[in-house]
Amino acid sequence: MSSTSTESGSTHGLAVREVARRLRTDPVLGLSSDEAARRLRDHGPNVLPHVGGTGPVLRILRQVNHPLVYVLLVAGAAALATGAPVDAGVIFGVVLVNAAIGFVQESRAEAALDELRALVRTIARVVRAGEEGVVASEELVPGDLVRVEAGDKVPADLRLVHSAELRVDESALTGESLPVAKDEAVLPAATPAADRLNIVYSGTLVTGGLGAGVAVATGASTELGEIHRLVGAAEPLATPLTRELARFSRLLTVVILVLAAATFAVGVARGESAPDMLTAAVALAVGAIPEGLPAAVTITLAIGVARMARRHAVVRRLPAVETLGSTTVICSDKTGTLTENQMTVREVWTPSARFTVTGSGYAHDGQVLDPAGAVADVAPGGALYQCLLAGAACNDAALTTADDGRPTLVGDPTEGAMLVVARKAGLDPAAMAARWPRMATLPFSSQRSAMATVHRDATTGEPVAFVKGAVERVVLLCCNETDPDGASRPVDAEAVLRAAEDLARGGLRVIATAVRRGRDLPLDPGRLAEAVAAGGFTFAGLQAMLDPPRPAAVAAVRSCRAAGIAVTMVTGDHVATATAVAGQVGLLDGPVPDGDPRLLTGADVAALAPQALADAVEKGAVLARVSPEQKLRLVEALQARRHVVAMTGDGVNDAPALRQADVGVAMGHVGTEVAKDAADVVLLDDDFATIEAAVEEGRGVFDNLTKFIAWTLPTNAAEGMVILVAVLLGTALPILPVQILWINMTTAVALGLMLAFEPKEPGIMQRPPRPPGRPLLTRALGVRILVVSAVLVAGSSWLFGWELSRGSTPDQARTTAVNLFVAVEIVYLFGCRSLTRSSWQLGVLSNRWVVGGVAVQVLAQLAITYLPVMHQVFHTAAIDAQAWGRIAAFALLTAAVVAVDKRVRARQRPAVSGGTAPARPARRGRSRGPREPSRRARARSTPVPSRRGGH
Repeated sequence: MSSTSTESGSTHGLAVREVARRLRTDPVLGLSSDEAARRLRDHGPNVLPHVGGTGPVLRILRQVNHPLVYVLLVAGAAALATGAPVDAGVIFGVVLVNAAIGFVQESRAEAALDELRALVRTIARVVRAGEEGVVASEELVPGDLVRVEAGDKVPADLRLVHSAELRVDESALTGESLPVAKDEAVLPAATPAADRLNIVYSGTLVTGGLGAGVAVATGASTELGEIHRLVGAAEPLATPLTRELARFSRLLTVVILVLAAATFAVGVARGESAPDMLTAAVALAVGAIPEGLPAAVTITLAIGVARMARRHAVVRRLPAVETLGSTTVICSDKTGTLTENQMTVREVWTPSARFTVTGSGYAHDGQVLDPAGAVADVAPGGALYQCLLAGAACNDAALTTADDGRPTLVGDPTEGAMLVVARKAGLDPAAMAARWPRMATLPFSSQRSAMATVHRDATTGEPVAFVKGAVERVVLLCCNETDPDGASRPVDAEAVLRAAEDLARGGLRVIATAVRRGRDLPLDPGRLAEAVAAGGFTFAGLQAMLDPPRPAAVAAVRSCRAAGIAVTMVTGDHVATATAVAGQVGLLDGPVPDGDPRLLTGADVAALAPQALADAVEKGAVLARVSPEQKLRLVEALQARRHVVAMTGDGVNDAPALRQADVGVAMGHVGTEVAKDAADVVLLDDDFATIEAAVEEGRGVFDNLTKFIAWTLPTNAAEGMVILVAVLLGTALPILPVQILWINMTTAVALGLMLAFEPKEPGIMQRPPRPPGRPLLTRALGVRILVVSAVLVAGSSWLFGWELSRGSTPDQARTTAVNLFVAVEIVYLFGCRSLTRSSWQLGVLSNRWVVGGVAVQVLAQLAITYLPVMHQVFHTAAIDAQAWGRIAAFALLTAAVVAVDKRVRARQRPAVSGGTAPARPARRGRSRGPREPSRRARARSTPVPSRRGGH
């Protein structure tokens, strides 16, 4: 460590002078510009490194790290060794095309991550050589003197030099849901990170007051950077698709190699030449490999990414598209995902009446309604006026307008809600500031549980004190209350407390307000605290607020449950609040008695063994007061039951659970950079409805991938079997390796990829999730693939022999066989647009991409059949109309076979229930065993810090 750096982990126990000495800086003047530039060169920019990134060379090599690609490379080398450079060139060209597609997609993902990282960069106000200026946050260095105030994002770990009522929202880092009061006092060396009140951490948000501090850590050295490193060190979790494709590829590779070796051995044993049999073995290997599969998977996922982006979900890792479609459990955060993350006053209670408030969020649309449902009369001097005035005047928040026109809050959400309700009642903040200019402030503290401000009445010149805070504290300060006529009467404290308890039972957060007039009000903070504590206030009323549920969340939860997906709310908030929101969005029906198994707390989670925890979570709908570490346990418990888990989160403390989940979903607006880096998907609108939309798109993507595989495998199997049959019978090869590659690559691009654009089938969200253990190819699909393969093998072998018997050349006979394969693939393509419905039910022309692809493929076949230059490369020749007639007959036979198979299976298939019970994956006698979760748990050698619960 250089002499100009120190550790934020030790500076909380040092006096400011000692910290400045160690950092060789001045706590008043800061660094000089030259020294700051030198340290920037030594320490590097103040940004988080891109953990786990790979360079272009490694990304290219990763594209060929696949068993089937190895087989293709060996086949290409064998073709080159047997004197077939054109065949070898085509084989190697196929490998390069697939590698290029994968490389481009990975590069785009890297670029998208960089763009997300750039979104969180900010500016910093720094003092250098005694002059305050503004620099980009990445230019900060250890020793810089940085100033922060309400609304600022802290740009580095700062040891406070001085502060004035500084409050910081550390929920993103520690899980603490309420802003933390900070000061510069020296703390014991053993103080844990979450309780170091003289340190403000990089990435946290200043909600009130102001302060200045010396940067003691920047970039990767910050607390944020350490968690970022730990999260980045974890291994990526294999998705259901990647696991199934890897299993399928390994099996297919073994089968191909065995068959190719058997082909070579049988042929040589029959007296055929080794070069000819090597060619046959290469043809079998090339034919059996679905060369278009890697490209099809990548492009289909990329199309899913584009569709999700249009629905406000940015996918950072391509396989996550399909994984969302396989999700069986969604563990959703509450704040900002199921709710709007904008506190809203719902009711105002005064000693004279109870008022309701319409509208939600920080928009001013809404009204205050009296008990009769009419717009309330906010008469000056009345209790309602006094209550709203006190909440808006005793307030440090500010409402601004973002670039997109949305109202945004600077400051505490509770204070923001009180500003908004005042505006709804017609109280303009600018007019109030002019009518009641502030003279003194007694900031909120945990000891007094209240905040007070002193204002001057511009009309009378009389000082007025407003106070707001906890009900039980404010009511003790009051001796009077305002009656319906605006006069004072003795306060009924019991009535106030009963009203507050009644409001709180509905999940509302209740704030009390009071007013005191008098020329004896002091302006000095110390004397003002004594005056407030002395009481003498007139109780004005209660403001009850909550973070309202998103309107679309209710329908989205209902849709997910109808789709067999269990939805569980996982929050660090209080039980009452979580229960109320869960009821509003449809996670809980009816009252929740004590001991209800659908409701768990962090204490319940901590007391349960892993097996019992999994049982409890599968029954639970709400988990409240849950810490970040417990979120991680929840994910692991569900995964041990073979669930596919989607977890949402926005804070640094959520990052381990996001990384552990099969699909980590981060919030785009309020999410931290570390959460976004750990996640697979980023929601641009932070809305649960977007998760539901992404699940729907994911199911559509998996359907289309299954359709492609069901469409391409019969051709590959038939191509390999045709070669094997020819060798066993001692006849000429009906198709050559280069012709096989032509069939596979052109049809994959012109035909198969068109299935990626297939619209989602009706009822896609009314069926249960695909069980995680189900193989990629079901028995029904396997039978259909074998039937179509058998038609192709019989048809191409017979047609090849028939053409030779009627005097056609070998090139003409092979051209006929090639066109038969393509014709069958064309008609079978329409059959694969749905694996259960007929083309007539879908509409033959409903997918214009398929129609266009067929037209392109027909032109390509005419070119390879009749263009001389194609004859030279692919060993083809022109064929006559009779040959085309026989080709068409076999194609129609295939269409009839597939239609009959669908009809038979439709009669056997039970109706899909649209129930709401979550699907529970079938267990196979054991848990997931030594799956990635155990390696991840070992990778996280240091737990994420937590204070008192998650957000």
